[in-house]
Amino acid sequence: MVIFPDGFALPAIPYLLTIIFASGVVAYAAIRQRPTVTSSRVLALAPWMALGAALHVQYVLNALPPAIRPLAGTPAVYAIVTIAAIGTWVSLDLLVTSAYIAQILAGVGAVAALIAIAGVIAINPTSLRVTVSIIGIGVSVILSGGVWVMLTRIVPKTQLTAPMGTFAVFGHTLDGVSTTIGIDLLGFGERTPLSALIIEFASGLPTDAIIGSGWLFVVVKLLIASVVVWVFADIADTAPAQSNILLAIISAVGFGPGVHNLLLFSVAG
Repeated sequence: MVIFPDGFALPAIPYLLTIIFASGVVAYAAIRQRPTVTSSRVLALAPWMALGAALHVQYVLNALPPAIRPLAGTPAVYAIVTIAAIGTWVSLDLLVTSAYIAQILAGVGAVAALIAIAGVIAINPTSLRVTVSIIGIGVSVILSGGVWVMLTRIVPKTQLTAPMGTFAVFGHTLDGVSTTIGIDLLGFGERTPLSALIIEFASGLPTDAIIGSGWLFVVVKLLIASVVVWVFADIADTAPAQSNILLAIISAVGFGPGVHNLLLFSVAG
């Protein structure tokens, strides 16, 4: 079975070589500089994840100039945003007082994300519909908040993963809820084969006529995120830097697609 989402493809060789070269330069700089890894600095990468999501929406809707469009596909957009974010982080570590690095890193990412989101809105401003997306965010906050409280009470040591553990739970909840909205309310399809399999299974259950077929995907996402945070509790205690970095990666594959879904629904729903 294919595990990659529909549309997953490497860019043309010139773009691929550019990405590889840029990745090497940034990786070398990061290894040489060894910037301090704190939970606040890692959490500051969240706006960069939203930037990647907004760029990919423009890619899906064919709104980017042909010369740069291949850089916003999957998986290229993940690499490009990571290069930009880590490159900015390393540069700030060289130029800025450590007390302000997290704020500036988040601020630069937020400005870039807002510009990209404005680009999404500009595609067809008359078709902008944000109600469903706002509801999706609200439901995700409530659900993830409840799960986090329950998780920290059942397994108190999971509190050690905060704030990245909390963000990971929220990110995957947002992905699950937004996917459910797209499937059950807006008639969108699911591009990731494994996710589609879960949703297809739920559509065959008696509950489909009452609550739709996306609910099981939400449950699976919540369970996976909770188990991951539980596993990372020990790592957060003994190796907090590694824990924060790994939780950021895990968060990105939930939060990024979730933001992508809500932005897409806002302009194409």
